Amino acid sequence: MTATCDLAIIGAGPAGMAAATTAAYLGLSTVVLDEQPEPGGQIYRGIERLAATRSQHLKILGPDYATGLELVRAFRKANIDYLDSTQVWQVEPDGRVFYRRNGAAGILTAKKILIAPGAMERPFAVPGWTLPGVLTCGAGQTMLKANGLAPKGRFVLAGCGPLLLLFAAQLVRAGVKPAAILETTFNRWAALPHLPGFLAASGYFGKGLALLRELKAAGIPIHKGVTRVAITGDTQVREIEFVFGGETRREPVDTVFLHQGVVPNGNLAWSLNLAHEWDEAQRCFRPKLDAWGRSSVPMILVAGDAGGIVGAAGAEAMGRVAAFAIATDLGKISTEECSERASAARASLAKQRAARPFLDALYRPHQRWLAPPDSDTVVCRCEEVRTGEIRRLVTEQNCPGPNQMKSFVRCGMGPCQGRLCGLTVVELIAECRGLPISEVGYYRIRPPVKPVTVGDLATLDVATRHDAVGL
Repeated sequence: MTATCDLAIIGAGPAGMAAATTAAYLGLSTVVLDEQPEPGGQIYRGIERLAATRSQHLKILGPDYATGLELVRAFRKANIDYLDSTQVWQVEPDGRVFYRRNGAAGILTAKKILIAPGAMERPFAVPGWTLPGVLTCGAGQTMLKANGLAPKGRFVLAGCGPLLLLFAAQLVRAGVKPAAILETTFNRWAALPHLPGFLAASGYFGKGLALLRELKAAGIPIHKGVTRVAITGDTQVREIEFVFGGETRREPVDTVFLHQGVVPNGNLAWSLNLAHEWDEAQRCFRPKLDAWGRSSVPMILVAGDAGGIVGAAGAEAMGRVAAFAIATDLGKISTEECSERASAARASLAKQRAARPFLDALYRPHQRWLAPPDSDTVVCRCEEVRTGEIRRLVTEQNCPGPNQMKSFVRCGMGPCQGRLCGLTVVELIAECRGLPISEVGYYRIRPPVKPVTVGDLATLDVATRHDAVGL
């Protein structure tokens, strides 16, 4: 192949794979660039290898995970150029995609670019969350999927969201049991008006009840309405303290898993200066998109959870919808044909989205978790900036927003480029200033969005000219 194509897709999760297989079927030359060594994204991570080497673990991870195997196999069979283990560190609105693969940097030029990096876990800053032995539920699930590893010793899960219960059930099936589940948010009355749409979305209600029954049968204590969480230890987590029912309790632990829902993985979209909007229901920023995934930059589309949380099935449908739109924009199919052929995917997407208002309301984090009240809690892990310092800079130094905060304390300027602190910082600033977050804004993310060496930059033109970029 050459270093040019009709469509470049960044991310090989449900949205990226579905978009790629659909685009290839429609006759588009398609290249998929993904950081992982295998397709599947976070949700279907390692599913090919797992099915081939330890298929018995499919029962542990559940039927929703197993359904990804069919999508991955279709992706493998399609006429797609798949660049695995590839880091995309810059995208330009003119269609250039800068990446690093096999120790060399390269440039791919596409007529259209689809961003599909999926979701990331919302930052959950509580006292002690930076201690060794504290992980996110997503990290724990990744180890279970990729390597069949489950935690040893005594452990607790804390936070909110469907993944908290799913991961707990998967661990029970793997033969280990959490000492407790600490649910920090459960807003049943706020969610109740959205119940009809949730029930109409196929399978969600039944799956939720099945998980709760499974955890109850395993005898796992589930404490709902926890109002404080603090983790203590020296060189390792030793204890978790929490307030439940107005009473302070303590549990000795070897490991703590935290989770507070998921939000769009947005750094790449922000670096392209795509127009964004604040989603009050999901409590996050997301790109402004039309019904087909088109962004404010004509060449760029966004699909899947990167455009707003829709779940795996919704992301797959969103990827197919975007692929039909791209084929239409590039003249492969007519507008009428696009509308007809995309109707099933659009109907599936609408059904999945109908479930979101209920879930978003049920698991909406309380303000105490979004803007931590403890003044000594670390917010920016890279630069070790704490909540008290951020509040002081806003109230005493009149720091107006997250980008100005960088000048004061380098918050958001570390290796993660604000992924682990961004939402917490803007929540704190908005609370201190008494402003809506839409007015506070977010970090200005500039490329490179992934680490790139000076050597990569120095050899980029040479590598590209001699076609030494691994294409």
